[in-house]
Amino acid sequence: MKIEIIVDEKADDLHISVTCRHLTPEIEKILKMFRMMDHQLTARKNGEIYLLDTAEILYIESIERKCFVYTSDEVYESDFRLYELEGQLEELGFLRVSKSFLIHLQKVQSLKADINRKIRITMSNGEQIIASRQYADELKKRLGVI
Repeated sequence: MKIEIIVDEKADDLHISVTCRHLTPEIEKILKMFRMMDHQLTARKNGEIYLLDTAEILYIESIERKCFVYTSDEVYESDFRLYELEGQLEELGFLRVSKSFLIHLQKVQSLKADINRKIRITMSNGEQIIASRQYADELKKRLGVI
């Protein structure tokens, strides 16, 4: 693999070009990461690939090593692992609240104390997610509750 960076003071916008003999899963993953930098996430549904605006995402759930991306009215599957999505989306207002959930903080409707210092989160679509006590303090801190 050869990487070439050209600094041009006259350039109006960032331009990324990938030249390859054929598209491999590794190259597709690199392209997906670039899209996330532009606040888009690629996800699949019914054999089609969708570009999702991260502002539309309510939460992401990991079930049996697969990640599902939830919007207000659709569910998509992501090729990324939850920890990869967490690293990419943290700066965009997402927070891990349990072993299997990553939520968009701007989509939180309400919080309620639950047993064993857990927190019941109600998202803007009415879905409820339990934040484990391990993540509860960070959740409150990020939402300005404490």
